[in-house]
Parts: sequence; structure tokens; C-alpha cells
Amino acid sequence: MPIMNYASRFEAGQSYSEFLQSYGNEEQRRRWAAVREQVKLTPAQSELLGSFKRDMKVLCLAGTWCGDCVNQCPIFAHFEAASPPIQIRYFDRDANPDLGAALSICGGARVPVVVFLSEDGQQVGWYGDRTISKYRRMAAEQLGPSCPTGLIAPDQSLLDAVTQDWLNEFERIQLILRTSPRLRKLHGD
Repeated sequence: MPIMNYASRFEAGQSYSEFLQSYGNEEQRRRWAAVREQVKLTPAQSELLGSFKRDMKVLCLAGTWCGDCVNQCPIFAHFEAASPPIQIRYFDRDANPDLGAALSICGGARVPVVVFLSEDGQQVGWYGDRTISKYRRMAAEQLGPSCPTGLIAPDQSLLDAVTQDWLNEFERIQLILRTSPRLRKLHGD
């Protein structure tokens, strides 16, 4: 498989609202909106996001039908709103099978998966499909396969933990960008 040019793909992606309008039906958009309303950044989280300096392009492979996406992608919308350097573009997994294959996890085209890019399109990292807090909860509650439906919003403690997990990853990528010798030279800092 040829190496994916994520930078050129990023430019073809959709904003959060465009993605929901293009791929979501009324019920799916309602569920995403309910979780988006439930996500609450703490003052410390908002302050951290507001301190980001380097542009961070984020390619998000998702599905409006996916319960994990319903419960996580609205978090990203809050991050983007709180931090002007963050730019997120969404791609439907089923409409982009090459992205699904390139970003497979454990042999499957899972979602959501994000690819972090520098301002000039260099790949910095990728992360998905569920955070450690979600996997810990799943392991505690069940044995065997399960897929959340997104019909019921996550409980607040899990949503808060998943929000922090994702923020930790966004911060890690921001710190990679801030300490990159190449980007420090470019920005003179």
C-alpha cells in the first residue's frame, strides 16, 4: 500500500457541522448535539487549550452512525473552539475506505481515529479508537465484544475522563510541535 499523503487529504475534509450535515440523519445529528451539550471543559482545560501556540491540523476519520464517534467527536469540537491553532477536518470512514484501511486498528477500520499534522502537513502522530478510560470501563463491565450505540449519552464521569484522555493526547502533540527543532527554527523560538 502506498504511503498516505495526509496533508493533501486534510484539505479535502469537512468541518464538524459540514460532516454532520453531509453524513448524519436527523436522529444522528440530535445524538451528536446532545453529547456536545454534555461536554464541559474545566477552566484549567480551557486555559491549557488557549495556551496552544503551534498550528495543529487534525484529520478525523469518523462515522455519524458510530456510538464511539457520537461520544468522542463532540469533545474535539470543544477543543477546536477553545484553541484557534487547532483545525479539525472530518472524513466519513465508509466514503473513504483507503483512509479506513490506512488507519486500521487491530486489523479493523475503527473510528474515530485522528491523525495529527504540523502546520506544514508533516505527520506528528495518530490516535484512536477509544481512550484508556473507555477501555478500562469496558473491561470492568463486560467480557466479549460490544459496540456502543450512541443512543444513550455516556455518564458524566466517563465523558469527563475521556475528555481528559483526549486532551492529554492533544497536549502531547502540541508539545511535540513546540519543541520540534525544525519548527522552533522556523518560528525563531
